[in-house]
Amino acid sequence: MNVGIVGLGLIGGSMAKAYRAYSNEHGLDFKIYGSNRSRSIVDFAMLDGTLDGVLDEITIPMCDVIFVSLYPVASIEYLKKNSYLIAKHTTVIDLCGTKRDICNVGFELAEQYGYTFVGGHPMAGTHHSGYKYSKATMFRGAPMVIVPKSFDDIAPLEHIKQLLSPAGFGKYSYTTAEQHDKMIAFTSQLAHVVSNAYVKSPTAKNHKGFSAGSYKDMTRVAWLNEVMWAELFLENREPLLFEIDNIIASLSEYRDALRSEDKQRLTELLRDGRIAKEEIDG
Repeated sequence: MNVGIVGLGLIGGSMAKAYRAYSNEHGLDFKIYGSNRSRSIVDFAMLDGTLDGVLDEITIPMCDVIFVSLYPVASIEYLKKNSYLIAKHTTVIDLCGTKRDICNVGFELAEQYGYTFVGGHPMAGTHHSGYKYSKATMFRGAPMVIVPKSFDDIAPLEHIKQLLSPAGFGKYSYTTAEQHDKMIAFTSQLAHVVSNAYVKSPTAKNHKGFSAGSYKDMTRVAWLNEVMWAELFLENREPLLFEIDNIIASLSEYRDALRSEDKQRLTELLRDGRIAKEEIDG
């Protein structure tokens, strides 16, 4: 298998390392090519044995699968610039955190140039960014969300799973770009917004000695890459606004019950939240 990786940050770097580790472990002849905004990262990845060479106009047509691991706007620009180089047998899988814009462009370009495009979102990562924090085991056992152009034929979906198998994902989900972005606004983006806002309390500076698991759980994703997340939030603006408006309305109910010293209402709100958690998670 010839593998191309566009963008060697945390996710792209981990994907490259995962395929290299799988190739070495099973005695396979994988060729892995990469490109990155900073050429020094590509050179380092070649020195540490992860990459076999540079992903460029010569190696792009050789690839069986190409992972595009850039910010959404940069991913779209890359496909527009390089689609003419991609061979018809190649499957291109983007790894962006939002799907609608990149999938709209990717599906259109794939049809125009004859290759296969699939939206992808590995549900794994850390609050760190960059190649130095990437690791071969990043995706082991993690869920992978797939956004195909069509759900009518099982064979292409099985082929995608086979292409992704070296990464070690534990579960695959298939959905539309619209449904993906709606769910991600709730499960990921809202959590980052709330966590980031939570630590801005003036009380936070004096938390040491008074905080334990709850504080750690609430603040883990406050440490983020603000440039990347701002782009993701704006691209998914409407679903995220819906979730923010919803949680503001809920918090207002708790605030009003406290202000009016309404113990019965506060108890009801807390009970409703507990029951909702039980019903959602079992």
